[in-house]
Amino acid sequence: MTTGSAAGTAPARWAAPVALTVLTAVGALGSEQPGVLAPAAVGLVCLVATAAAWRRLTGPRLLAALAVVAPGVVAVCWGDPRDVGWFGCCVVAGWAALASSPRLAVAAGAALAAVFAAQLVLLGPEPGWVTWTAGIAFTTSACVFARRQRVVVEQLHAAQSELAERTRLDERHRIAGEMHDVVGHALTVTLLHLGSARLSLDDDLDRVRSSLAEAERAARASLDDVRAAVALLRAPAPPGAASAPPTPTAADITGLVESFRRTGTPVEVQVRGDLAALGANRGLAAYRIVQESLTNAARHGDGSPITVRLDTAADRTTITVRSGAAAPSPQPAGTGLTAMRERAEALGGQLVAGPATGGWRVEAVLPA
Repeated sequence: MTTGSAAGTAPARWAAPVALTVLTAVGALGSEQPGVLAPAAVGLVCLVATAAAWRRLTGPRLLAALAVVAPGVVAVCWGDPRDVGWFGCCVVAGWAALASSPRLAVAAGAALAAVFAAQLVLLGPEPGWVTWTAGIAFTTSACVFARRQRVVVEQLHAAQSELAERTRLDERHRIAGEMHDVVGHALTVTLLHLGSARLSLDDDLDRVRSSLAEAERAARASLDDVRAAVALLRAPAPPGAASAPPTPTAADITGLVESFRRTGTPVEVQVRGDLAALGANRGLAAYRIVQESLTNAARHGDGSPITVRLDTAADRTTITVRSGAAAPSPQPAGTGLTAMRERAEALGGQLVAGPATGGWRVEAVLPA
C-alpha cells in the first residue's frame, strides 16, 4: 500500500507545519533559553517542516526531516514542563504516525518519549514529564490506528472498483455469448431457407415463397433478440418505454426445434419430465445449449437425423444432442462449444462434447 495519499488535501497537508510553527513560536515567547537560540529554533522548525510538507515526504524521508524538527522544539522548551510548545512534539508524533509505517511511527514516538524520560531523570521528578510522555503515547497510538483505518478504507474502495469492473466485464461477456447464440442460430436458419429457395426456384414456386417467408421470419426474430441484447448495454429505459422481449425458457425448445424442422433439417425430440420446472436460469441455459448444438449440427451435419433428448429429474437435468455432424473446426475462446460449456459450469454443471459413433455428441448436465 502506498502512502502517497498520506498528505491528503492541501489544507490537511499544511496543517502539521503550521501547527508546529505556531506552537514552537508560542513556546519561544515564554522560553528562558539564552540569546537567539529560541528564535533560531523556531526558524529551523518552520523551514524544515514547510519543506517536508511541500515535498510531500513520507516514510523514512519524513522521519529524517522530523529528526531535525523535533530537536528544534526540544531546544525551545527544554526544562519547562509547563511550556505549551511541547505540544509540537505531539504534532511530530502524529505526523510521523499518519505518514509512515507503524514500525517507524512507534520508533519516532519512543524517541520523543525518551526526551521526556531524560528530563525526568536529569531535572527531577516533575509530574509534567509523565503527562507529556503519556500524551506522546496516546497521540502515536491514535494516529497509527487512524492511518490503518484509512488504509482499510482505501483497500475497500479499490476492491469495490475492481469488483465493479469485473462485473461489467462478466456482463459484457454474457451479452457477447447471447449475441453469438442469437446471431449464429438466425443466420444458420436463414441460410438453410435461402438454400432451399434457391434449389426450388425453377420447380416449386410455392416452396420458394414458403422458404423466403421463413427466412424473413427468422431474420425478424433475430433482430428482436439482438435489440433485446443491445438494450442491456444501455441505461434503464425511461417510464413508458417498450420493454425488451422476454428471454427464452425451456418451454420454448419445442418452437426452436420446429424452426429447424421447417428448414428441412430432420430433428427428433425426446422429453422426459417437466421442462417448466427448470426455472428461468436453467431454462435459458438449456435453450441456448440446444440452440447452439442444433446450429452446429445443421451447419456441419451430413443430413442424418438429429436427436435431442431432455431428461428432467429431481436432482438434475440432462441434455443430449446427437447428430451426424463432423467435428467442428476450432473456435475462438468464448464462442461455440466454449460458450455452451461456460453456461453449464456457471450453474454448477458440466458439458462434454466430442465424437460419438457415427457423428457428434453433446451432453450437458445441469444440477437442480
